[in-house]
Amino acid sequence: MNIKKSILFILLILIIDQWSKIYIKTHFVLGESVEVFNWFKILFIENEGAAWGAKLSDILPISDDMGKLVLTIFRLFAIFGIGYWLFDVIKKKASNTLIWAVSLIFAGALGNIIDSVFYGVMFNDSYNEVATLFSDDPYGKIFYGKVVDMLYFPMVDATWPSWMPMVGGQNFRFFEPVFNIADTAISTGVGILLVFNKRAFGKDEEISNQPNETSTNIEA
Repeated sequence: MNIKKSILFILLILIIDQWSKIYIKTHFVLGESVEVFNWFKILFIENEGAAWGAKLSDILPISDDMGKLVLTIFRLFAIFGIGYWLFDVIKKKASNTLIWAVSLIFAGALGNIIDSVFYGVMFNDSYNEVATLFSDDPYGKIFYGKVVDMLYFPMVDATWPSWMPMVGGQNFRFFEPVFNIADTAISTGVGILLVFNKRAFGKDEEISNQPNETSTNIEA
């Protein structure tokens, strides 16, 4: 896989990711949902923090704004690191499996970075109203944007039996996290690396294990 194919693949994911986010922002009020199937809903939420909505301010003694800024800066450094990794594996002609996986991770990380860096100055608030793209009254500042999530798969939504200790009568829902296309790309890329680890990182080993034609001819 060459650099051109990787770039085109990344651009395709970015276009789908950003189109879906902009559509949701400009057509849904925050918290609004549409049921596609009983196990799949489009639910508009905004994530101010890291994965699963976690915030640095929940862990460190810093304000929410400072935690958001630190997280965005960290993501920027991460995207440069992933970009260098992608360039390096393509340059070294690593396995296509590894290049596809890193391309997915890079595209997903870049998709969410766009939200974090620019959405605060691109949109107004979505509370009780549909947001406007390039609004004259943006909800935040550069580096303080919120990541748009909308994919929700409550495949199981039930109540624990009353006789169950500790959790009896409480609601049980699986799968509860709400995510987006960029998150899907990152998770898929990481999943490929975990499941197809040998195929992703084994190209050099396979080449080194191939018989040396010159030495074989000499021995013959």
